[in-house]
Amino acid sequence: MKAAVLDKLNAPLKILKVDLPEYLDFGQVLVKIHYSGICGSQIGEINGVKGPDKYLPHLLGHEGSGTVIETGKGVKFIKNGEKVILHWRKSQGIDSKTPVYYYKGKKINAGFVTTFNEYAIVSENRLTKLNHSFDLIKAPLLGCSLTTGFGVVENNANIRVSESVVIYGSGSLGLSMVIAASVAGAYPIIAIDCYKNKLILAKKLGASHIIQSNNYKIILSKIKKILNKDELNTFIDNTGNPKIIELGYNLIDKKGKLILVGVPNKKDKIKIHTLPMHFGKKIIGSEGGDSKPEIDIPRIIKLIKNKKIKLDNIISKIYTLDNINKAIKDVKTGKIDGKCIIKL
Repeated sequence: MKAAVLDKLNAPLKILKVDLPEYLDFGQVLVKIHYSGICGSQIGEINGVKGPDKYLPHLLGHEGSGTVIETGKGVKFIKNGEKVILHWRKSQGIDSKTPVYYYKGKKINAGFVTTFNEYAIVSENRLTKLNHSFDLIKAPLLGCSLTTGFGVVENNANIRVSESVVIYGSGSLGLSMVIAASVAGAYPIIAIDCYKNKLILAKKLGASHIIQSNNYKIILSKIKKILNKDELNTFIDNTGNPKIIELGYNLIDKKGKLILVGVPNKKDKIKIHTLPMHFGKKIIGSEGGDSKPEIDIPRIIKLIKNKKIKLDNIISKIYTLDNINKAIKDVKTGKIDGKCIIKL
C-alpha cells in the first residue's frame, strides 16, 4: 500500500510503498481508508514538540473513515464490510498489539490507529461503526475534532448556559469547540486567531465575537471590552504558547477554568502565581476532552442529522495522499480556514 511515513523530525513525510503484515493479530482489524483528517497533533509529532521520537520511522494519522476488509480473532463489535470511523481515543472492544509494516525489509512502526495510508491495521477499540448514510468525507471530523471539541466544552470546562468562554486558536479543533459552546448556550463565545479567514468561519459556526491579533495587550483590552466588567468563566488554549497560557490564567475569574488543549514544546515553561488556585481557580489539562467515542459519536451524529450542528463550511479543502506535505504546510501557514481532508 501507499503510505506517508515520518522518517525524520522536522522534515517532509515520505510517500512509500509499504508492505502490510501477513496476518492479523488478536483484536486487530484491517480497514481500507477512504478519508483522513490532519490534526495539530500530527504536526506536533512531525515537529518533535514532545522531544526525541524513539519510534522512527512510523506511520501517522489518527482520524479517518473507512471500510472493514477483515477482522482478527476476538473481534466482536466490528464486522466485515461495515463503514467505520477511526479514532485515537479508546472505545469498546479489544486493545490489540500495534502492527508493524515493512519497506524493503525495513521495519515501519505504527500506533493503534493510523490514517495517512491506503490501508490500516487498527485495534478494535479505535473503531466505531458508522451508519451507511453518513457522509464519509465528513466522518473524520468525528474521529477527533468534533468529539474532542465537545468533550473539552462539556467534560473539561463543564460550560453552562450564559457562561463566558474564550477559545484561543481557531483551527479545526477550535472551530469544533465554538460549535460545542454554541450548542451548550455559552455567551459570549470569543474566538481568537491571527488569521482573519479562520475567524470569519468561527463567526459562521457560532462565535459571538472574534478578535484577530497576536498582540497580547490588544487581545486583553478587547476581551475586557467585550466582557464589559463581567468575569471570564473559561479560557481554552489550543496553541500551547506559554504567553497565551499565562494570559488565560490571569484573565479567568477566581473560580474560573483554564483548559489546556495545545501541547507546549517540551522546553517551554509557564510562570504563574499559584495562590488563586487555593481559592478555586483551576488549570485543567485535556486529553481528548475525556470523550467516549462509542457514546459521543452517535450523539453528535444525531445533532448533525437534526440540523443542530451544520458542517457545510467546516471542510475547506481535500488533498490526495501524494500532496499531503502541501496540505500540512497549508494547515501550518493558515491557508486552510477549517478542516483539511486527505482522500485516500
